[in-house]
Amino acid sequence: MNYDVSAVVRTNEHFKALEKEYDSYQIDLDADQAISLPVIANTVVFYFVPPPAQGTSDTRIETFLTALSPQDAPRKIVLISTTGVYGNCGEEWVDESRKPRPDTDRARRRLDAENILTHWCQQRDIDYVILRVPGIYGPDKLPLKRLQENKPVLSLSESPWSNRIHIDDLVQACINAMHYTGEYRIFNVSDGHPSSMTDYFLSVAKALNLPTPQQVSLEACKQIFSDNMISYLLESKKINNDRLLNELKVTLKYPDLQHGLSDLASQVAINEKKPKFI
Repeated sequence: MNYDVSAVVRTNEHFKALEKEYDSYQIDLDADQAISLPVIANTVVFYFVPPPAQGTSDTRIETFLTALSPQDAPRKIVLISTTGVYGNCGEEWVDESRKPRPDTDRARRRLDAENILTHWCQQRDIDYVILRVPGIYGPDKLPLKRLQENKPVLSLSESPWSNRIHIDDLVQACINAMHYTGEYRIFNVSDGHPSSMTDYFLSVAKALNLPTPQQVSLEACKQIFSDNMISYLLESKKINNDRLLNELKVTLKYPDLQHGLSDLASQVAINEKKPKFI
């Protein structure tokens, strides 16, 4: 199925990359002056803009929603959030009924965005879906540079539960959310097979024939990793995806990391001419 797509981006680099294929608009949601949005009446808006890097609130989504006039209100808004809003849940399985208890400001900003959107849409009787997403992997979204530089990882025995989704399956979840007409508004978007961040790094290294990273203790990690990275290592949860599969009707192309990496191994070429690292 084909769709008419318009894109709103912040940087000139992204604008130039998209303008040849899509109607593109360059807008800065951090700007002091009022912004002007394209006409989006009766459309579906996919809001993928991350919150600001500091604080506990999301001023960007406030700016975006404030700029929407009543006559330009979209039919539905799909928001990308994070499973980080649940906070540290230890060994427990987490479904959408669990009350969010974010432990970090980055997760508090995401929860603030959820709350702002929910209130705004309910006041105007506008449909919305919130997708809570864990770590995303796929082409150009692998820790290749980190592995090639032989950076250490947390020891497997200390590494907490983490979750992920292949980017192709996330796209499918977004498309299904666009058409969804059921009663639920929040969905966990995960493959349902949690492991650990260390297991992820080791699996990527093995699949792509990269050096196996050295494992170090949590105390050692605190001396060499950023505070942001440490915050991920202090959270543990196992994300339940039953609602994604049974209600949003997403059929996962990559139901676990092994399936995803097996396919990626045949796609990713590691050479000196075309590195694409993140």
